[in-house]
Amino acid sequence: MITKRIIPCLDVKNGRVVKGVKFEGLSDVSSPVELGKYYSENGADELVFYDITASFEERQLFTDILKEVASTIFIPLTVGGGINTIEDFDRVLKCGADKVSVNSGAIRNPALIGEAAKKYGDQCVVLSVDVKRVDGAYHVFAKGGREDTGLDAIEWIKRGEAAGAGEIVVNSIDTDGVKEGFDIEMLKAVNEAVSVPVIASGGAGCIQDFIDLFREIPDIDAGLAASIFHFGEVSIDELKAALAAEGIHVRR
Repeated sequence: MITKRIIPCLDVKNGRVVKGVKFEGLSDVSSPVELGKYYSENGADELVFYDITASFEERQLFTDILKEVASTIFIPLTVGGGINTIEDFDRVLKCGADKVSVNSGAIRNPALIGEAAKKYGDQCVVLSVDVKRVDGAYHVFAKGGREDTGLDAIEWIKRGEAAGAGEIVVNSIDTDGVKEGFDIEMLKAVNEAVSVPVIASGGAGCIQDFIDLFREIPDIDAGLAASIFHFGEVSIDELKAALAAEGIHVRR
């Protein structure tokens, strides 16, 4: 059995970590530098940093805060938001990112995935996909969940893997911030469609939700969450202890 990763996510807007429900109603949480340092020192396997309004505002990702976060943590860092060109990949990697997450930029220019994978390696390219059900089908949404692209999510993810994405982050808009569990049905469909690592995002509300995720989809690689960690509802240490007690392999 693969060792499962537990990944906190920092959604950053105007230099602050924020959190909402179904990508809406954002409220202020904390400093990304302070939170990143805390997670690095308290058992997180990796950290994800999203500049969540960069694509919608059609600007580059803010790098000053990113540099500060990267300099204070000692775990792998994935960074996304406003990634539209190879130059954006280069800039973010030079700021200290280990992996770059591309979402709306890849929808606009699917060739970006392959170009980045060729230059930096598949392991550096993360395809992040915001998915929502529309009339019973899984649709890809762009610009922070604001725009329905009409793309079939499973087909888009398969295309991303074929192009060179080394990892897939699946963000369920339907379950985001609801805290009623991961979108198991959708995640199963994605996990069965690709062979690269899949990270589940959206819906974690308690320890049992992670247990259910890894039991229901034994091959899924990681669980990502935000608010339950940010607000101290669940600590990563206690989550990992509970998973280990259930026979689920985690890094301790």
